[in-house]
Amino acid sequence: MHIASGPVVTSRQLLVFPPTRQPNDQSLRGYNIAEHTPEAFADPHLPVESRGIYRGWYIIGVSALSIGAILGTVQFTFGFFIEPLEQEFGWSRTQVNFALSIGVVTSFISPIVGNFMDRIGARWTMAGSILLVAIAFLLRSIMTELWQFYLFSAVMFAGTPGATMMPAGRLVLTWFPKARGRMMGIVTSGNNIGSGLAVPIIAVLIGAVGWRWTWALMGIVLIGLAMMVVLVIRDSSEDVINEQRKRWAPPEVSEQDKSVLNGGMTVSAAVRTSAFWFLVVGMTLQQFVRTGVVSQMVPHLEQVGFTRAIAASMMIVLAIFAASSKLIFGRLSESITARVSFIVIMILQGIGLSILLISGESIITWGAIVVFGLGMGGVGALTPLVIFDMFGLKQFGSIMGLTRIAIAIPIFVGPIMAGFIFDAQGKYDLMFLVTIGMLILSIGCFLMVRVTVGKTISK
Repeated sequence: MHIASGPVVTSRQLLVFPPTRQPNDQSLRGYNIAEHTPEAFADPHLPVESRGIYRGWYIIGVSALSIGAILGTVQFTFGFFIEPLEQEFGWSRTQVNFALSIGVVTSFISPIVGNFMDRIGARWTMAGSILLVAIAFLLRSIMTELWQFYLFSAVMFAGTPGATMMPAGRLVLTWFPKARGRMMGIVTSGNNIGSGLAVPIIAVLIGAVGWRWTWALMGIVLIGLAMMVVLVIRDSSEDVINEQRKRWAPPEVSEQDKSVLNGGMTVSAAVRTSAFWFLVVGMTLQQFVRTGVVSQMVPHLEQVGFTRAIAASMMIVLAIFAASSKLIFGRLSESITARVSFIVIMILQGIGLSILLISGESIITWGAIVVFGLGMGGVGALTPLVIFDMFGLKQFGSIMGLTRIAIAIPIFVGPIMAGFIFDAQGKYDLMFLVTIGMLILSIGCFLMVRVTVGKTISK
């Protein structure tokens, strides 16, 4: 049988040739096969799914890991180092707690970090901030004097705002604007999950290798985290557009939603509103819960009669329910607003502290820990959401940074006050009472706040 010679034609090409034409040399001249493939006949307006998973999910994971690693090690486990430092150096409780008060650096540097982030983005802001914290831990591991402890603590706190809530808020609002409450809950729950994991790990490490090597290992791990941030984090609008057709990408926002998302107030306009100042006062007073109570929770539980092991277990329970709070109230904020959700969690904090005041060593303390955790955890998720709801994303970092300046007061005063009260009375009851009073005033401030921007992203 004779087979005609000529160009080889694939089945795909035969499918698109006109039936009256044969695939000879002449007919193939100038023929663009790419324009006649099945893909070319698809509706160009229909989305074509690209390979890979939407980068926003990786960013959510790394942001949660950063928050958990930084806040878990810097704040949540601080109580485990108090007694080892007192025993080795002979420092008083007030002297050790003063290191927490140096966290005032966080408040004063926050506006600078926020402005820096607005200019260069979250990626390099996060990586550089994490490296600062890592270096501080490494330096703490070789300290021999009290002034060194304070200096290295200042370096550590200088890196905290740029590695935690501030960049996380911008990243969530950039990659998941419509589901911002739920995603913020997931991201900030990394704080409590990370803290819950850090508690047993740090307790075991201190017992096994001592407090110096424990801090050194924490610094090494954070250097690895900084490298991960550089590889994963992106926050430009072009990056988001390029990822829209990948798997598990959220629905694209409308043009109207984009204008709301990218709009908002300038710093100068925000500070001229009463909402800004009520928020500043309310958030400042609420922070006494973290600086004057949470940092001293382990010593308090031990003082009322619980063993170190049981106290550590209670802190794990606290972390679990605090993480749940972020998820619950993050989602709820999309329905009842972040401001109202913030009021609810402060009420829960007050109830939990009131029960802790009278429960002593009884089993009721476990219930108090649960209620307190449900209230305490939502703060991290709701703070950036409140700022966005009130003032938008236009200068989000700078405005959020400004709201943190006044928090220098509870950061500086809270631990010192708790230390003075314990040194004078041998217990923390008065500190708890003062904090409950602060919460009542804070709730009043939030009730006075009214929405300023006036528009929200459609659900």
